Amino acid sequence: MRLRPRQKVFVERSLAALSKHGNTLGVAPTGAGKTIMLSAVTGKLVEGTEAKACVLAHRDELTGQNRAKFGRVNPEVTTSVVDAGSKSWAGQVTFAMAPTLSRSPSLKAMPRLDLLVIDEAHHAVADSYRRIIDRVRDANPEARIFGVTATPNRGDRKGLRQVFDNVGDQVTLAELIASGHLVPPRTFVIDVGVQEKLRAVQKTASDYDMGAVAEIMNRAPITDEVIRHWREKAGDRQTVVFCSTVAHAENVAEAFNGHGIPAGVIHGDLGSETRRRILAAYAAGEIQIIVNVAVLTEGWDHLPTSCVVLLRPSSCKSTMIQMVGRGLRTVDPAEHPGIVKTDCIVLDFGISSLTHGTLEQDVDLDGRDPTPCDAPTKTCPECGATVPLAARQCPICGHEFQSDGAPPLASVVMSEIDLLRRSSFAWEDLFDDDSALMASGFNAWGGVFFLEGRWHAVGGAKNERTRLLGVGERTVCLAQADDWLNEHETDESAFKSRRWLSQTPTEKQLQYLSPQQRQDYGLTRYRASALITFLFNRRDIRRLVMSAAPERRAA
Repeated sequence: MRLRPRQKVFVERSLAALSKHGNTLGVAPTGAGKTIMLSAVTGKLVEGTEAKACVLAHRDELTGQNRAKFGRVNPEVTTSVVDAGSKSWAGQVTFAMAPTLSRSPSLKAMPRLDLLVIDEAHHAVADSYRRIIDRVRDANPEARIFGVTATPNRGDRKGLRQVFDNVGDQVTLAELIASGHLVPPRTFVIDVGVQEKLRAVQKTASDYDMGAVAEIMNRAPITDEVIRHWREKAGDRQTVVFCSTVAHAENVAEAFNGHGIPAGVIHGDLGSETRRRILAAYAAGEIQIIVNVAVLTEGWDHLPTSCVVLLRPSSCKSTMIQMVGRGLRTVDPAEHPGIVKTDCIVLDFGISSLTHGTLEQDVDLDGRDPTPCDAPTKTCPECGATVPLAARQCPICGHEFQSDGAPPLASVVMSEIDLLRRSSFAWEDLFDDDSALMASGFNAWGGVFFLEGRWHAVGGAKNERTRLLGVGERTVCLAQADDWLNEHETDESAFKSRRWLSQTPTEKQLQYLSPQQRQDYGLTRYRASALITFLFNRRDIRRLVMSAAPERRAA
């Protein structure tokens, strides 16, 4: 398995910071491949040594996911697990549940560690995590501490500096959107006459007083307006709604159901089995709206979700980023046939977008309140109103800002060029008309093909069936096809593929090509390989692309 170019930079910067400081924090949002990068850093530090490492997570499913992905990146490194069901330190790298490891018997059994890796590192200042960190440092003052998180700024303003004194690298949402690894948000700030009241709500230690917010937002006329705007702007989309209190969420779900729109409610007071059943119904498409109270903010994704409704404000920018991030992931058509997702509509009925402006965040390890300032704005050309920079539509006159919510065309074109240039594999324009591009290694190939206004990413590999990787915008499809190649190839095979760029085709290759193709005096061994790969797989490619077209429904 290979890393994306940006992932390699993240790993290199993190290793340099660990070497210099003995600790570092890496910031990487949803879609960056955080676990892959975490695994690469860990593997680099332990490979070929006797060093012992522990990767810490706060939930069972994260421990399992981290271990599985680590094995793909570092197949030669042995691993073990410490959780409620197992207490083994036999592996060179042990994946541990923080709640289990923080207990006294588990801490006493923990061996001397050379590296502690903390996933979701914004939890690192919690008491349970501090007990683990202090035990590691007491046993080995030279132990290195590496943390990765998407949200370094905690809602309770507790700084992370007591554990991390530097940030090794930060991947931004803008980078991931430009490279096609996330879809762009299209933000609508909708004033239902409550913005001034919400601004007057008092803040608690971690957020706004949600009881006071509910008194403002939990009203039938407001909920009716929410449903009206949702129907107008996102009525065909699976949607996650964030509410202030359980009563608010239940009333909103009841209103959607009353309008014939299937909706379910998730909150912390529900039993685990009930939650699982409701989320499974949403994942199966049996319900279109999932309404929640502070449960789906972190650690949950249903990739076809392409609308986020904010019915509560957030005083902490990282909370807003987490909520909107639930709708930014791209879709794998193998898992979700017929779903095409090109953007995410954000309907903000509160003041989060007005307060925070963009979705990018400045990391403050000291946890201080950000310096009060006005969020970035722009002026509506129709009515002259000042609106948030991220707004797709003027809330005063309804004017739509056509270029907002996605990078300008020039930056999209540049990001495609950058992706193609940075890719470890050469991309061949098969028919010289920019409608079909292919790249290949020694174990796999990937291609992007244009049909009926959409791009389609297709990939094949040894001993695997050809599969549809993505449908949608060109940038997203290029990223999905490139990721497919990175997943199946090695640095060595990529290098060998590059060498073919200057070599002439073999006689055996020429036998498979048409007379016209053989007469191309600039033909290289690599281009010949791409043409032959397309020839051999043309039937499967055509079947997958054509099958995606009639079933397509916008997401």
